[in-house]
Order: sequence, then C-alpha cells, then structure tokens
Amino acid sequence: MTIELAGAGLESLTADAASACLSRSGEVQELASRVAACAENVDAALAQLARLELQTWQSPAGRAYRTALSFQAASLRSSRNALQDAAAVVLRHARHVVLSSGRPGY
Repeated sequence: MTIELAGAGLESLTADAASACLSRSGEVQELASRVAACAENVDAALAQLARLELQTWQSPAGRAYRTALSFQAASLRSSRNALQDAAAVVLRHARHVVLSSGRPGY
C-alpha cells in the first residue's frame, strides 16, 4: 500500500524512509557502543577484583572473603560475556536496519 502526500511523490517518500532508517541505524550503533563500554567497565571491575584476590588472606575470615570475591568475579565474567554478546547483536541489528533501507551496510 502506497500513500502519497499532497505534493510528495513516491520517490520522495522512499528517500525519507531511507533517511529515517539511516538515522535509526546510527542510534542503534550508538547503543551498541554504550553496551560495549559497559562490558569494558565490567572488565575494569574484574581487574580490581583480581588484584584483591591475589593478596594472601591467612585468616578464616580472609579466606571466606576471597571465596566471596571469587563468586562475584564469576558472576561479573558471566555478565561481561552477556554484555559483549548483546553489543554484537545490537550492532548486527544496526547493519540490518541500513540494509533494509536499500543502502549498502557498513
């Protein structure tokens, strides 16, 4: 179904739709970058936890603390992996948005 606006032909409508798709693609790419930045922040937190875990804890409380840090690190690694996967999926979606506009992807 094609809707023509007064004074606007089909070609103009298609160009506007393609422009809107490219704009949305840029927004989606920005979102992918933000998700990737979150994954990098998690990496930084993991590095800080690793430094804490490397310290030698001699007391039972210290060993319990180190064990708790290990569980937190495992959870953070899982979250980081999920964020990296999400960033890749969002970026792939941005490319599909560009392709759906009829323009070559990047």
